[in-house]
Order: sequence, then C-alpha cells, then structure tokens
Amino acid sequence: MPTSAHSGFPPSLVHAALAASGARAGAGLRVLGISGLQGSGKSTLAAQVVHAATAAGLSAASVSLDDFYLTAAQRRALAGGVHPLLATRGPPGTHDVALALQVLDALRAGGRPPLPRFDKLGDDRLPASQWPVPAQPLDLLMLEGWCLAVPAENDGALRAPLNALERDEDADGTWRRWCNTALAVDYPPLWARIDALWFLQPPGFDIVRSWRWQQEQALQRAQPGRAGMDRVRLERFIQHFERVSRQALRTLPALADTTIALDAARALRA
Repeated sequence: MPTSAHSGFPPSLVHAALAASGARAGAGLRVLGISGLQGSGKSTLAAQVVHAATAAGLSAASVSLDDFYLTAAQRRALAGGVHPLLATRGPPGTHDVALALQVLDALRAGGRPPLPRFDKLGDDRLPASQWPVPAQPLDLLMLEGWCLAVPAENDGALRAPLNALERDEDADGTWRRWCNTALAVDYPPLWARIDALWFLQPPGFDIVRSWRWQQEQALQRAQPGRAGMDRVRLERFIQHFERVSRQALRTLPALADTTIALDAARALRA
C-alpha cells in the first residue's frame, strides 16, 4: 500500500467510519469506499479502520484503486494506439476495472482472492506472487481511491483546456474525452459495489500540490535508494489529475454518504 505523509485521524472518526460500514462478523462482505484527492489521507484512514475492525473481531483488509492500475506495458500500448498521455498512470482509463470487479465479486462470494498491489516507484503492478491473500473471507473491505465515485463531465466541459498539459499535449481533446468516456462507461459498475462512501474534502485543489509532494517524499524515505519524482516532474504529473479532481470537488459532497472537511494541515474542520 502507498506510504502516507498523514499522521492519522482521531479514533472517534475511525470508529464512526467502521460503524458506517455496517460490517458484522460472518454477515457477508461490506465495502466502505474512501474517496479523496491525492495526499488527503485515504490510505491512512483505511488502514486505521482495518486495524479497528480487526481489534473488534472482524476480518478486514484494504485495497486502493491505485492497485488496479494497468501494467506499464498495457499503458504503453494505449499510448501508442490512442494518445501518448495514456502512458501515465492515474486518470480514468488507466485502471484495470475488469480486474477490480473480479476481485470484489470474488470477495463478495466469500472467496479469498489475492489483492493486487502496485509499485509506484517502479510504476508497474507487482507480480501476482507478491499480492497478499486474505486469511479468511472478509467482513469488511476498505476501497480507497482518488477518483472513487466521481461522475463524468458533460461534453461541453471538455472543450477548453484547463491547464498547460491539456493545452500543449491534448490540444484536440482526444485524451480528456477518452478519460471522461471511461469514467462514464467503465467505472459505474465498480462504484455500484460500494456499500457506503466517505469523501475526504480538502480546502481546494491547490493544496494537492503540497500534499502530494509530502506523499512523494514519504514514499521515497520508505524506499531509500529508489528514484521517485522531483518537484518539477510531480507538478506535471498532478496536471493529469486536475480535471477529474475538480469534478470531484464539485460533485462528491452531494453524492457521498459522509463528507469529512479537512483544512490545509488535514485536520478536521468544524
């Protein structure tokens, strides 16, 4: 799972999330989705809820939407056949949604499928031999992701580029239309498998630049000797996420079952 720069959420919030999941021992799988922009603390909250669930006698695990990224080879094929920007992991259309559905459906049926893992510094999916396998059927799965449950935009919103990446590298809109179509067509069946949705709401999109840099630094500290992104590369990388992130800010507060407002330090706002 990704290393987080977040120090942790209050126990009261963690237990509220566990209660909201509706998970009970032996009652079948419940999926609690945690949506939030990059660096907002999704993986931290998911890990805390899993820990609390395990302490309460439940079988629980977490997986990130990031773990279902297409492999580097698959993304290179998309880059060659559709648009060069699809080589970069992240936006809708760069996930293996079919694999995600397969895993969630197997868990729902009481199975113990291996849970995929993605190596961000290596920019590729880990070999299946390194995927963890639940020890027993799950009562609770924490599914977290930066674009979890975000609806597609209307076609008119795609016409004008909103940052330098779109202006200079997607002038005709091919890439953003591909991503938006994927979000409209491929992802809703996955969102439908979420039983309850929480949204970690930042004060705005601009804070993502600081949060994601903190996350990158934490990731590199956790794996010394492996190269990550410098600040310039990271700034460009974030532009791949900006359009859908802004759509999340517009739409998820009304769509989520619970919205947790955060300040710039990721503390809970009143």
